[in-house]
Amino acid sequence: MIVWINGAFGAGKTTTAGELVDLIPNSTLYDPELIAAELRLLLPPKALDEVGDVQDLPIWRRLVVDTAAAMLAQLGGVLVVPMTLLRQEYRDEIFGGLAARRIPVRQVLLRPDETILRARMAAREERERPLSRANGANGANGAAVASGANGAGAAGASGVAGGAVGRTMEDPGGRGRWAYDHIEPYRAALEWLVADAFVVDNGPLDPRRTAHLIAEALRTGKAPVCEIVQTPEPTTETLAAGVLLFDDQDRVLLVDPTYKPGWEFPGGVVEPGEAPARAGMREVTEELGITLDRVPGLLVVDWEPPRPPGYGGLRLLFDGGRLDSADAARIRLPGQELRCWRFVAEREAAQLLPPNRYERLRWALRARERGVVLNLEAGVPVG
Repeated sequence: MIVWINGAFGAGKTTTAGELVDLIPNSTLYDPELIAAELRLLLPPKALDEVGDVQDLPIWRRLVVDTAAAMLAQLGGVLVVPMTLLRQEYRDEIFGGLAARRIPVRQVLLRPDETILRARMAAREERERPLSRANGANGANGAAVASGANGAGAAGASGVAGGAVGRTMEDPGGRGRWAYDHIEPYRAALEWLVADAFVVDNGPLDPRRTAHLIAEALRTGKAPVCEIVQTPEPTTETLAAGVLLFDDQDRVLLVDPTYKPGWEFPGGVVEPGEAPARAGMREVTEELGITLDRVPGLLVVDWEPPRPPGYGGLRLLFDGGRLDSADAARIRLPGQELRCWRFVAEREAAQLLPPNRYERLRWALRARERGVVLNLEAGVPVG
């Protein structure tokens, strides 16, 4: 099991996590900031310069999941993870990846009043200001040497989780400004953060009392398992069937999965012995709560090449026809898997879909216009 302690920067996640591991038997502290620190050392500057935050790196999100799974396989018990996640798609991707490995996650949100948050940030900034001056006096080379000597452990001990890639550990003032800059994103994320987390107002509490409250919530079940679900990751190539559904303006219906980033078409993996078109119909019923009255026609066959850690396979898109307003009104989503749905024009779909899915959609729309079936390889027509 994982206990994920979320919250704004300055909410007290790291200190609370340190207290919590003393209260939960066979528990281990796992700080993904250590992975961020290593990536800052391992990746070329160009790769780091292309993102504003280490959490924007897909490799960081993947390694967070893989490392957690490896630690639990080695140690067993419980991992306590203090890490701010303010982008819902990243939270969904990480928690979905953990769910795929059958690792339950109980999320705790530390939510002190914003005035307390700002006061803590100001106090921290005041404590670190002499260090900033000292580092400035020592010069950049001295600071770089000190940073190298401290290693990844120093980065993890900083308590600034998943920060801006370009920020160095020699710039405590930069950490303070960065924390202030993330108050507004935290405020904007609260609506979904509180939906599946056990919320603790730890403003009047010290870390020890906060940890005791969390431990009691875990024991009694008040801190529930997050309901993000994911089928096990494939171990070989897969065959998947998607269904395109249209409104009277020829906009296509897309759904937003809770367990992975990016939007998607209704559909899923074809089960052994199942006809692909029938699999698409089944998925439409499971995901949208509506039943198609005819077998959909095939639009494209797209071979998706393996891209580690994925195995690729065949991806089929079918034409499910139009949904009138009455059909659309009957749509009911499974809350654990899909967050929302909407009809979108092709241009908007390009902004919502990952590039490989958009290319598949683009050629499926062309096939529908021409009344043909297209054969694609990695989203490119062949033959």
